[in-house]
Amino acid sequence: MAARDKFHNAVKLGLEKEKWRITHDPLKLEYAVDERVEIDLGAERILGAEKAEEKIAVEVKSFLNDSALADFHTALGQFLNYRLVLEEIEPERTLYLAVPIAAYKSFFQRELAKASVKKYEVKIIVYEPVKEEIVLWIN
Repeated sequence: MAARDKFHNAVKLGLEKEKWRITHDPLKLEYAVDERVEIDLGAERILGAEKAEEKIAVEVKSFLNDSALADFHTALGQFLNYRLVLEEIEPERTLYLAVPIAAYKSFFQRELAKASVKKYEVKIIVYEPVKEEIVLWIN
């Protein structure tokens, strides 16, 4: 099993506070023989009166290293590969990249980050790690 991000539980609790049911921790998907990915969280919730289910997968990142750009390169690469796998195996599940509010307010406001998020259609969950809350959903 891959190492959990420092803020894994903060995001998990934040999702639960928003009435998401954690279904996988981690969400393990086998793409091909000997090619398995583990996305940090899988979750679902019932949508109102129509009783339809909404399913998501969440890759949690902390952005605590010295280089936010290096952290972003790693996160974006994982996000794109995980999305490819999800599109083939669980196309009904939407992938999100969870980032702490401090990184969102600083690094994610820079031009390269904004252009990459737009170009690659990265869906983002912004979380507050101390309060263990989801602050913002960006689709």
